[in-house]
Amino acid sequence: MHRQPLLDLLERYAARHPGEAAIVDRFRDFVARCEGCFERHLTEGHITGSAWIVDRTGTRVLLTHHRKLNRWLQPGGHADGDPDVLAVALREGLEETGLGSLEPVLMEIFDLDIHPIPARGADPEHWHYDVRFLLRDAGSGDYVVSEESHDLAWVPLDRLGQYSDEESMRRMRDKCGAYFRTA
Repeated sequence: MHRQPLLDLLERYAARHPGEAAIVDRFRDFVARCEGCFERHLTEGHITGSAWIVDRTGTRVLLTHHRKLNRWLQPGGHADGDPDVLAVALREGLEETGLGSLEPVLMEIFDLDIHPIPARGADPEHWHYDVRFLLRDAGSGDYVVSEESHDLAWVPLDRLGQYSDEESMRRMRDKCGAYFRTA
């Protein structure tokens, strides 16, 4: 089954983050129940892949001021049929930032989030089942603002609150600290 690799990632995530059992259960149910979970046309919702991109020191994150949602967020996007959610996160991270190279800090899921996307045009309100990966800029750090963004910014993690007060963004910031300890 093309969904099994994601279900396996979810199992390992559940073992590492037992306090997040409720969201993992919702993810597992959705993925197991919906064969087309990686397809954008599934009106209930669909899998998306996001990139929490940090600099080499792990002290700054690259955020995009999302054009459609008008909020500062991590880069990410639709799987569009690709069940390899890490590949989706890498692709979206590169496409939306213009960075030269990204590398996974870990090959496992970094964070999970399920959030509603408002109706827009012919698209009804639906859910994004967002699978997030911790990635590191492996190049110069120079970015290019794409048509999907108003702006991009390298944001010091200790100043994230100036850009977003969303709980999921704070959660990723806090998780990030476990991978980058400074002396």
